[in-house]
Amino acid sequence: MLIRVDDLRGPEIATLLQVHLDHMRGLSPPESTHALDLDGLRTPDVTFWTAWRDDLLVGCGALKELDAHHGEIKSMHTALAARGQGVAAAILKTIMDEAEQRAYRRLSLETGSMDGFRAAHRLYERFGFSACAPFGDYVEDPNSIFMTFEIG
Repeated sequence: MLIRVDDLRGPEIATLLQVHLDHMRGLSPPESTHALDLDGLRTPDVTFWTAWRDDLLVGCGALKELDAHHGEIKSMHTALAARGQGVAAAILKTIMDEAEQRAYRRLSLETGSMDGFRAAHRLYERFGFSACAPFGDYVEDPNSIFMTFEIG
């Protein structure tokens, strides 16, 4: 599997991100859906990675800089056919390594609280993330879980 920084211009990533957005909107009410679209991911404070097996896009994830010491994980998604094969773990490790290289002190995320997000909860817990209060512009929401990882 090859994980690389992506410029978000290819048709494959546009399709995968639309699947991701549709999936998030299907699980969470509109006021609790915080997934970024292509334009939201094409900002200077976001680095976006894609994971490929040969010519097949199998997953993606992003790191958004909140400030000089704090990053947020965004847009983690694994293609349905590639689930359970370590794609999300590999992308998450790439993001965590980049956060450490940037000397962030903290890496946080927001994810859904519903059953459809249980695999994500287990992944983040396996990598040392724990529950935290809302951060950045987020507010308490019964449809959201907030997690953080202290670096170093």
